[in-house]
Amino acid sequence: MVQTASRYLRYIPENPMQGPDVLWVQERLRALGYYAGPLNSTYDRGTHDAVVAFQAQRELVPDGIVGPVTYSALGTGATPAGIGSRGPAITVDVDERRLYLRVRGRVQRTYPVAVGAPNTPTPLGHWVIVQKTVDPGGPFGTRWMRLNVPWGGYGIHGTNDDSSIGRAVSHGCIRLHNWDVEDLYSRVPVGTSVIIVGQVLTGRMLFPGRASGSDVRVIQEYLQVLGFYDGVVDGVYDEETAAAVRRFQRSRGLTPDGIVGPDTYDALMKQMDISQQSTDP
Repeated sequence: MVQTASRYLRYIPENPMQGPDVLWVQERLRALGYYAGPLNSTYDRGTHDAVVAFQAQRELVPDGIVGPVTYSALGTGATPAGIGSRGPAITVDVDERRLYLRVRGRVQRTYPVAVGAPNTPTPLGHWVIVQKTVDPGGPFGTRWMRLNVPWGGYGIHGTNDDSSIGRAVSHGCIRLHNWDVEDLYSRVPVGTSVIIVGQVLTGRMLFPGRASGSDVRVIQEYLQVLGFYDGVVDGVYDEETAAAVRRFQRSRGLTPDGIVGPDTYDALMKQMDISQQSTDP
């Protein structure tokens, strides 16, 4: 599966990104000896410089942007053990867009949720809540619960956009109404099991002349927005599309092979977030 970050953390001088995911990055950088600044949940210049230093030391692209590769290199830190079958457990069904809270196997609460958009899916799997934060604010709403997904800042949180609940619109996080996330927050400790089930776009490898479908259409749309493709958005990976991919790959210092794999997906998602000034989780 091709992995994408929930959102790409980066330095925006005029409007710095803020949130519990930024705080987590600062905490990890401090624990690893790269950051001595304030733990202020703000992606400021000091945080950017610490990320660049970390990336350079790990032989990553030192661009100061925290995406899936940098997240994975930072590690998850100590992960608490599960709380066992007698405690609460969460199941999220991304197809139903519902969250179920179970205690001793029986459903105690159910909540409507927003999940990841098709191009930024919620990660399926068995995860654990590793961080809880009250009143993170902004698009995170009134509560935040981070999951131990290694390649991004994914979590269960509130929202400042109630109209998004019940839709597939997020960068991969699971959103609840603030009144629901506050109720859930009060019922689950750090260490709670979170199982995410359903069907999502997995981001298959795309080869020139050998692919067609909605994922190819998305790549064509991205390339068009970024100025590398002016052909028809028809979901067919033809030579014109492959040539646009190669142009994009050259512009990002990638091997211009025309194959859309993990590195090219990552670079496309990163550039789309930047071009669209997207900062929402």
